[in-house]
Amino acid sequence: MNKEEFRDTMRASSNALKVFYNMLFNTKIKKVVNLAVVGFLCGAGLTTITITTLKSFTKKTAMGGFETPSNPDFSQSEEMEISLADEFIEDELPTLTYKTYRVKQGDMIGIIAEENNVSQDTLITVNNITATRSLQIGTYLKIPSIPGILYTVRTDGETFETIAKAYDISAEKCASVNNMELDANLKAGATLFLPDALMDDITRKEINGDLFHKPLKSRYYLTSHYGWRTSPFNTGKRSFHGGTDMACSTGTPIYAALDGRVSFTGYNDTYGNYVIINHHSGYKTLYAHMSSISCKKGQYVYTNTIIGKVGSTGMSTGPHLHFAVYKNGKGMNPMGLIN
Repeated sequence: MNKEEFRDTMRASSNALKVFYNMLFNTKIKKVVNLAVVGFLCGAGLTTITITTLKSFTKKTAMGGFETPSNPDFSQSEEMEISLADEFIEDELPTLTYKTYRVKQGDMIGIIAEENNVSQDTLITVNNITATRSLQIGTYLKIPSIPGILYTVRTDGETFETIAKAYDISAEKCASVNNMELDANLKAGATLFLPDALMDDITRKEINGDLFHKPLKSRYYLTSHYGWRTSPFNTGKRSFHGGTDMACSTGTPIYAALDGRVSFTGYNDTYGNYVIINHHSGYKTLYAHMSSISCKKGQYVYTNTIIGKVGSTGMSTGPHLHFAVYKNGKGMNPMGLIN
């Protein structure tokens, strides 16, 4: 075979291979093979990355709990659980501190208390306030960091347990706030701060001026206040007026200012027709100059009970109700107690 024939043979073989390749890979088989190769390469790469990541994560984040020299028994596990819990429980016993506040125009005890997260009772007892309506602008108030009240130990032998039980509060908190032992011997006259405690409802109402209802439910005029005044009977002398005069029409119904029991009804030259009612906590109320009386001695009356009608009997210059309040026999200003 000469050179020309050899070249022709090789050229023919090359052309035959090209034809075979095109017949094989220009079909669906070519696409399947290509997809298989690509899928294999992607799977292999993803597997390698996943294995590497898991090894790295395990090395960096896998940690154990408490280390022990051996397998812990039940009691050891229990102690560990308690120790772990103790690490995260905050100390719930409060600390008592004080700050000062100066009363400004428009202030009320309730608003001041709310803004400082304490109760009205707290401000009243800590600052010895006897009438919240008389709070003066410019007055400095002590404000504690926690709500509660001041308490004066009444008798020797009282304990934090007995005091806490009476006020339904925590004895442990009481002892902690006052920097004393729980079983401390308390002496009469000692002053304590009782966290979370409240005053009794009667005392609070008295101090806030909400204890009594108005004995007249219709319109009236205050013609004479409680306290010293010039006598209205042309004597020119100063005299002490023990109640409040409420002028209105004759026959206007008079109601009990607070629930209680009628202790006296009658007539005298000063008060004319009058009624006295006994209430709780040592309170009494007097209603005088009535035109008529509608209740009887011993009768229990309520704030919606009509006990008589306005008149001008006794020493009176015109129809009105003389209303007076007494606590344990001592006169009080009625207008500071009426809601």
